[in-house]
Amino acid sequence: MFKQYKGLRKELYVLFFGRVMTNLGSMIWPMLTLILNKKLGMNANEVANCLLVFSLLALPVSLLGGKLTDKLNKKNIIVICDLFSVFFYLICGFIPLSFLSIIFIAIAALLQTSEWPAYDALVSDFTLPSDRQRAYSLSYFGANLGLMLSPTIGGLLFNNYLNIAFIINGLAILSSTCLIFFLIKNVNREESEDDVNEYEKDLDNNTNSFKYIFTNKVLVFYLIACVLYELAYHQFSFLVPLEMGRVFGDNGSIIYGTLSSMNCVTVVLLTAFLTRILNRVLDINKCMLGCLSVIIGLIIFGTLSKYPFMNYVAVVVFTIGEIISTLGQKPFISKRIPANYRGRINSIINVIGNVTISIMTKVVGNLYDTKGNMLSWGFIYIIGLISIIAYLLLRSADKKEYPALYK
Repeated sequence: MFKQYKGLRKELYVLFFGRVMTNLGSMIWPMLTLILNKKLGMNANEVANCLLVFSLLALPVSLLGGKLTDKLNKKNIIVICDLFSVFFYLICGFIPLSFLSIIFIAIAALLQTSEWPAYDALVSDFTLPSDRQRAYSLSYFGANLGLMLSPTIGGLLFNNYLNIAFIINGLAILSSTCLIFFLIKNVNREESEDDVNEYEKDLDNNTNSFKYIFTNKVLVFYLIACVLYELAYHQFSFLVPLEMGRVFGDNGSIIYGTLSSMNCVTVVLLTAFLTRILNRVLDINKCMLGCLSVIIGLIIFGTLSKYPFMNYVAVVVFTIGEIISTLGQKPFISKRIPANYRGRINSIINVIGNVTISIMTKVVGNLYDTKGNMLSWGFIYIIGLISIIAYLLLRSADKKEYPALYK
């Protein structure tokens, strides 16, 4: 099963181990909703407001990161952003938890956000079109291998030793930074005359990125479908922890931590298997299948959360959908945008998605506080259905605009 990852560029294995180490210490962001809710006393609507502010701040930062990715050395962008984020996480570990800590967390998160266009672009640059699914699968596998234990550890540290989680987070990112700095020397793009995708050819650098996206019907449909899917997917870190806190009280943080770890364990166990058996399935079909599985998982969370065992069934179903969506989305978009615009276009799509998700999460939080959990879940189920419809429209338009990818 794991032989399918052999033969890739060595730099991809460095990025793989880098993601393992970074996410091994990623205990803060998955617990942010609970930190704001349980530690700082915010209600669901106030938590949503904070997440909205984070997303609005991420707008210019992510766009800048995307532009720098296409202009500068991608490795240097990752290293510099990581070093500053380590600094702010370590500060949080040595000061009392307060709103100042939240500001430092936000700065560290913004720095991490600004580097992701460079990370994703490097994965694409280091692979030929035919290897794209394997490369993204390996990267995703590494990210979740690191995350497998960190949420549970974070849940156990949450009540009395949260400062230790901040310190571990910073040191883990630092170790990842050292790996990338010392072991990645060649950042040149992988090319082969025998494996060329005509749609990835460089675009004139004077082309406006926003205009390019919004005059391309496929990219518009992709944006709509992905934003709606991500809004539903995001509820694993918003509605689900709120639901665990409502149903299980003080034990909610521990249960949610184990659910997050179960999510990562499932990814580690099933990513290689699903990559293998879905190898011949079209990327767009993976997106639809993954979205459907995520929605089924959320339905179980929303209706049967009072039964502890069913929460673990839900997270497995949800995670299978997450894996399949990841295997479809990244290769799909990377094959349809010019190579020299990957950073800018991906950052624009991510920013629009994150801002929309944060605004809609505020709506969900308000519904949760004023109308109760069932209406909030019902709203998310409708969003998921609309996302599947949008993917169907995307597939129809994609066949017409990019026929060579269907041969």
